[in-house]
Amino acid sequence: MGRVFLAILLMLTGITVMAQERQEVDAAEFEKDIQQPDAQVFDVRTAGEFSTGHLPHALQADYTKKEEFMDRVQYLDKKKTVYIYCLSGGRSTAAAKWMREHGFTEVVELDGGINAWKRAGKQLEGVAEKKPQLTIADYNNAVHAKGMVLTDVGAAWCPPCKQMEPVLEKFFQKHPQVKRVLVDGGNDQDVMKSVDATKLPTFIFYKDGKEIARKQGVMELAELEKLAGL
Repeated sequence: MGRVFLAILLMLTGITVMAQERQEVDAAEFEKDIQQPDAQVFDVRTAGEFSTGHLPHALQADYTKKEEFMDRVQYLDKKKTVYIYCLSGGRSTAAAKWMREHGFTEVVELDGGINAWKRAGKQLEGVAEKKPQLTIADYNNAVHAKGMVLTDVGAAWCPPCKQMEPVLEKFFQKHPQVKRVLVDGGNDQDVMKSVDATKLPTFIFYKDGKEIARKQGVMELAELEKLAGL
């Protein structure tokens, strides 16, 4: 009985070790893998680097900013594969190691990072998408309207913002009278500073032009409604 138990234990241990082994693929394999539906693509470069071009459908968290990284990585699904990359591979290797040690079952790294992707002749998204910032004057005009306004400070590449999308969809379906003002967390820096939005996502409710409530992070529909007094 003891030998059988030991054999099973060793087998399970072996499986655990294998699950923690580093997985690294070249640009061609990485490109094929991230075309799967709902693939989790994770860019751990800075926001500035991300704005110069990124892989399709990538979510972003700066690995060098520990608070930001820890806040955003928790919104990835640990049970699904995460495809991770940085500029050349150093930061993504460190981030992937941490993720494997903290319950992520499979983390696949892009060998050589964005540099290798470019050398392989592959295109990036977001390179030519730079747009003018939302001005503070235009923002103030939008939120100082009659009735209820929700400012949504977020970004398509922000993991917790992504998780809030279905909640916000339900909210506006139930409360069509609430006006939504979008502030791009990767672009509209002047407005973000003016409203003191330091994290993504940030939600600010206004009523008849006056701020009545705000909250950062992910929440359920009921909490969002309570925040607005609805």
